[in-house]
Order: sequence, then structure tokens, then C-alpha cells
Amino acid sequence: MNEKKPFVTKGQAEEIVKEYPTPIHLYDEKGIRENARRLNKAFSWNKGFKEYFAVKATPNPRILQILKEEGCGTDCSSLTELMMSEACGFSGKEIMFSSNDTPAEEFVMAEQLGATINLDDITHIPFLEDAIGHIPERICCRFNPGGVFQLGGSKEGFQVMDNPGEAKYGMTRAQISEAYKILKSKGAKEFGIHAFLASNTISNEYYPALASILFKLAVELKEETGAHITFINLSGGIGIPYRPEQDVNDIAVIGEGVRKAYEEILVPAGMDDVALYTELGRYMLGPYGCLLTRAIHEKNTYKNYIGVDACAANLMRPAIYGAYHHITVLGKENDPCDHKYDVTGSLCENCDKFAVDRMLPEIDKGDLLVIHDAGAHGFSMGYNYNGRLRSAEVLLKEDGSTELIRRAETPEDYFATLDVTGVFDKK
Repeated sequence: MNEKKPFVTKGQAEEIVKEYPTPIHLYDEKGIRENARRLNKAFSWNKGFKEYFAVKATPNPRILQILKEEGCGTDCSSLTELMMSEACGFSGKEIMFSSNDTPAEEFVMAEQLGATINLDDITHIPFLEDAIGHIPERICCRFNPGGVFQLGGSKEGFQVMDNPGEAKYGMTRAQISEAYKILKSKGAKEFGIHAFLASNTISNEYYPALASILFKLAVELKEETGAHITFINLSGGIGIPYRPEQDVNDIAVIGEGVRKAYEEILVPAGMDDVALYTELGRYMLGPYGCLLTRAIHEKNTYKNYIGVDACAANLMRPAIYGAYHHITVLGKENDPCDHKYDVTGSLCENCDKFAVDRMLPEIDKGDLLVIHDAGAHGFSMGYNYNGRLRSAEVLLKEDGSTELIRRAETPEDYFATLDVTGVFDKK
């Protein structure tokens, strides 16, 4: 069981919202740092290990700065993510560029920063060469084994994790071998392998299983192509328990499982110098951010509704995926959950609900609600439908003080990219 406790108390929250009105995205610096240290410790047996935080999960310079201080790099997938990484002081091997369907100017900037470029498709080889004028000496290729990815060992037999064969990412087995040969002929000297087979796994078995696949592939590719494989990127996929009844992944157990696979497969092949990388977003930040919102309406018709001042523009996962996010009513943590509510936002869409038929304590207008696990793919997926404005991001620092790390949007921001000459002239 995963006990869902907010990292902020009612007293702290009340003080915070006096300065930063709800809704706000709030992040826990202490939790972020401690989690990064647990990850680094779990993989400390590999001397080249590095976590490349997936910027898309939480693209905020202050968050990136904290992770940089904890030894992390960045995984970028766009021009603006590369720009943000550069502005935060990341460069060279501290940046992985794992894009797909990539415009030429993004490859150019990645090369200028000295980032390690991760090619998604074999046809990107000539495209990259045309864009930057050469093939980098250090290069990575993304692998997709196809089919359905399964794990054994559950009571039901095989646990279906995901369906790589339906994913748009990566090269086939034959293509990655051919890509290595082409890249080697064009001057590449250091090779990496990257793969992402499943998302948000609640299993200590996923990473070791993925590692075994990639380690065996590395041995085969070395024999087939003569390429010097210097790193293997396990990418993301380690999940978080959104629901209280789900177990928490044990990163120490995961790291040990990967170590065993490394020693069983790579070491006997004379590849004990291969560095391991991860590109975790949700695992690194998800539980250490929440959406803090206030109940502003109560409606009782065919169902009982609680309207809050946040909406899907602030956290869209429940609306588009039907995703579960736990909700705590601050100050009522020990009250019985004997009221059934739909917790809704203000968008003109019926799917704008943070919870449906959720059993919660009785909620009064004015209560502060914590929507858990919004630290990754929360603010970053925000949008402006209905003219709703994205909220502020606030850091709860280790000493208990707060720091505004992104101000809330204003109507002026919303209109800033429009040509409104003569429409909104001030009088």
C-alpha cells in the first residue's frame, strides 16, 4: 500500500496561498533531492551512470538547476528544451537529444551544444548529415523490438506492459544493425543504444528485463558491426503509484536487478566499461509536485459536484486519459470519506473532471484540495482552451520557505502573440 500524504500541511498551504493565489503547482525541493540521491545510489555500481531528466515532464529552469546540482543531465526533445538546458548551464555530454520527426534546425542546435544525438530512424542519418554537414563521432540509435512487451512472474502468468509494435519510435532489429554500419563508415566512433518499451510501470522487474534485452543487443551489434558501444540508455518507464493501493517501486531493487543482468551479459563479453543512462521524468518529479486548488462551488443535481478553481488547463491527465490523481482535503485527512463527488473544473467540456464518483470527506466551499502526483506532465501539458490561464509554479524549499519559479499567466500573456492593432486599443 502507498500511503498518500501531502508534502504540505494545511497551515503551510494557507500561508502559501496568501501570497500565491490558487490554483498553483507546488513542488517539494526536499523530496526531489532525496529521490535523485536514491536513484544515483541505486546505480552507483556503474561508474558511468547518469540520469538525464526528461525536460518535457517539468520544464522549469529552477527544477533543472536542482537536478543539475544532484548530478543529473537533461533529455531534450525540442529546440526550446535545448535552449532551456543551455540557459541552465548544461552542455556537451550532459544533454541527450532524443527527438523524433526532427526539424533540421533542432539537430543543428543539438550539435552546437555538443549534445549526444539519439537517432529515431535510419533515414535520419542522411538528414542529420545534410543538416550539420557531418556525422558526430558520438551517436546513439533508438531500438524498437516490435511486438508486445510482457513480463512473467505474476499470478496471472504474463503481465502485458506495453505494445512497442504500435509505437512510432525506434528502429527495427535489422535497421539498427545497418544504421551502425552506415554511421561507422561515416566516422562515428562511440555508439549508444536507447529504447523505451513501456510507460509508468509499477514493477521492479521492468528495468532489469529491458536491460537484458538491450545488453544482449549490444553484444550482438558489437559482433556484427565492430562498433564500440560505450553507453546504453534505459530511457524512462519506471512509474509512480498514482493510487493508494499500488505499491511503490523500489529503486534499490531495480538497480540491483540491472546490475545482475550487466554482470551476466556484458561482463563476459568484455563490455564492462559500458555506461548506463536513464531518462526518467515521472519517477523523478511526479510525487514531488501537486496542484493546490480551492473549492469554490457545490452543485447537487443528478450527482454531487464540487467545483474548484483549477481546471483541465492546469492538469489535463484526468480529462484526456481518465487518469486517477489522488485528492486530499487539507485539514480533513482523518475525516471519514463518506461523500461521493465529481470534482470539476470550469472548462466547457464535460470531461473536465479531476475525479468521478470519488469518495471524499465532506467538502465545504473554501476548502483547499491537494491533487497529488502532478509534478510531472502536469503544468507542462497545460493549455489555454476557453481562454483559461496557466497557473503559477511555486517551490517549497527545504527550509520551509517558498520561491515563485513561474508566475501565473495574465490576460496580457494570452493576447501577446495576436496582432490586435485597433482591436484592443487602450483608451
